[in-house]
Amino acid sequence: MARLLDAKCRQCRREGCKLFLKGERCTSKKCSVERKPMVPGQHGEGRKKVTQYGTQLREKQKVKRAYGILEKQFKIYYDQAEKMKGIVGENMLSLIERRLDNVVYRMGIGSSRAESRQIVNHGHITVNGKRVDIPSFSVKVGDVIAIKENKKNLEMFKSLRGMKIVMPKWLEFNSDTLTGKIVALPERDDIDMNIREHLIIELYSR
Repeated sequence: MARLLDAKCRQCRREGCKLFLKGERCTSKKCSVERKPMVPGQHGEGRKKVTQYGTQLREKQKVKRAYGILEKQFKIYYDQAEKMKGIVGENMLSLIERRLDNVVYRMGIGSSRAESRQIVNHGHITVNGKRVDIPSFSVKVGDVIAIKENKKNLEMFKSLRGMKIVMPKWLEFNSDTLTGKIVALPERDDIDMNIREHLIIELYSR
């Protein structure tokens, strides 16, 4: 199966911002973006003229790397968003936010999207009582997301009990029962990353 193999900290440095790919490390002093705020590689500190195409491409790469999505799947989200009513860029981001691995991350079950993807892959998550091990599974309003009953006593989930977790208003999560719910569809204001989605739409419209 295809996957992103570049070192996570290197990906953040290449995009010039924190993509929060390594959980708590990204908020600590060990974060490589703060220690080495330049593009990785031999000529990272050199100046380079960025074209309009280059700016658009970097924006797309930033979103793909943040969510851990490859090109083929990303293009599918764009095609789906184009057929929906409303603003294409906002529709696309909403579709990506509704991925199960992202929902698990937003609920605080995983410390990063990569860890959340692994939790889903290993079959630790249920949707409406049924085990789902597909990270790209798209949730809908009313879906109940929970940690599988026989996995709740795993050490990695015990620490969640009673914890206060800050999350977007479109999600609910009860840290006592380790159960969450999709109460609304994600809107543009719910996405805290600095994304200029219009640049991505311009790139695909070329």
